[in-house]
Amino acid sequence: MAASNSIEPRLFLNPIFTTSTTTNSSTSLHIQNFKLKLPHFPTKNPTLVFTLNSSSGSATTNNNNDNTIITPYPDDPDPEPVSAVSSEIRTRDGRDRRKIVKVAWEKLVRWSRTWRSKAKTDILERTNKVVVLGGGSFGTAMAAHVANKKSQLKVYMLMRDPAVCQSINEKHCNCRYFPEQKLPENVIATTDAKTALLGADYCLHAMPVQFSSSFLEGISDYVDPGLPFISLSKGLELNTLRMMSQIIPQALRNPRQPFIALSGPSFALELMNKLPTAMVVASKDRKLANAVQQLLASKHLRISTSSDVTGVEIAGALKNVLAIAAGIVVGMNLGNNSMAALVAQGCSEIRWLATKAATQLNSICLHCLLEKKMLFPVFASLSQNLPLLHFLKMGAKPTTITGLSGTGDIMLTCFVNLSRNRTVGVRLGSGEKLDDILSSMNQVAEGVSTAGAVIALAQKYNVKMPVLTAVARIIDNELTPKKAVLELMSLPQVEEV
Repeated sequence: MAASNSIEPRLFLNPIFTTSTTTNSSTSLHIQNFKLKLPHFPTKNPTLVFTLNSSSGSATTNNNNDNTIITPYPDDPDPEPVSAVSSEIRTRDGRDRRKIVKVAWEKLVRWSRTWRSKAKTDILERTNKVVVLGGGSFGTAMAAHVANKKSQLKVYMLMRDPAVCQSINEKHCNCRYFPEQKLPENVIATTDAKTALLGADYCLHAMPVQFSSSFLEGISDYVDPGLPFISLSKGLELNTLRMMSQIIPQALRNPRQPFIALSGPSFALELMNKLPTAMVVASKDRKLANAVQQLLASKHLRISTSSDVTGVEIAGALKNVLAIAAGIVVGMNLGNNSMAALVAQGCSEIRWLATKAATQLNSICLHCLLEKKMLFPVFASLSQNLPLLHFLKMGAKPTTITGLSGTGDIMLTCFVNLSRNRTVGVRLGSGEKLDDILSSMNQVAEGVSTAGAVIALAQKYNVKMPVLTAVARIIDNELTPKKAVLELMSLPQVEEV
């Protein structure tokens, strides 16, 4: 009982409940008063009356009055207006909410500081040389980023253009892409592969996908078998449908060449300006992914890790094609509704293709378990069936498609003017010819060459991709943007999946 008495005031127990009824003789309106006293309610006025107005027949009440009224009981001494009580409660709730938010933020900051204090920095300390293959905008931005992390670190850029090479070494700027941006003095440009690759600890591959195989074959004699390759290139090889994780080891004739894919929403110019950016590194080797995370992460560049190399690469390749479609919408002035619908549909198509393999693999494994068979013989039998083996080679995770390399990169390339692929789409939608557009650009729009490969890949996996297929048809000059829009809008009305 003692325990009950101590709890009673906090729970406002023992209410006093009475009722009374009055009837209006001129109408069928009945007024029911419920008198509720809360002896332990922490206010000056512990008594409230609930007045319920009810009517029968066709009688009506005054529209200016609420049907339910809560007021202080009339004969209660020293009444306190309910509005004042409500204001006090709202103020107290506001203070409580602010306190909760403050505590949550302080916990987050403490967790972050603890994590940073335990973070390793030995990778950067042990790294003496990094080589960047390619002298384009993104390769230059990443070279500058890495060089800024450690002044003693030598960052070599291997390129083909002697003029740009001379500009970097003498004026410390890339005269072609960033003439106004100063590069760190420890960025060194060269056209000699042996000089660039000798003794390198990491290699950042920033060559266009379509030229990567032939370029790598030409320098393979100077590549150390254990040199980790960090791929910055996004796309699919047109004739072979290979991704960079397949191109690099095959071109270097080393199936065990360490490979990491770097992707995410990132424009080279903003990296050069040290604006906050977030990206993801993906590798099947977790230790290697963590090492590259250490190498690249900084105060203005967040690096997450992933084991889903396929998902990161597929999302990075397909988003370029979708960006062309988004640009066409802008060029044709189709409005914001169509833009949102197009990007949503494009995201679904990317998810369908990227996760198709995982779905197929799961169904195979489930069938094996139901039949109580060992999985190894099943995988052995699949190796004799090429189409099913392709399914096993793909299999992206849905979480990757909604992450930085998927949705994040899609939003950046589809909605921002700095995107090369979106620019191609805008000009196509405005009526320009593709050849004229490409001849006027000084950078490669990977989506143009990737579009055909994407559709071939979709055919292999039996996936329907209306929007991305339409882009490929427009690029092949077999369909006009206007006709493509009409055809897409005439597709059957189906359930969203």
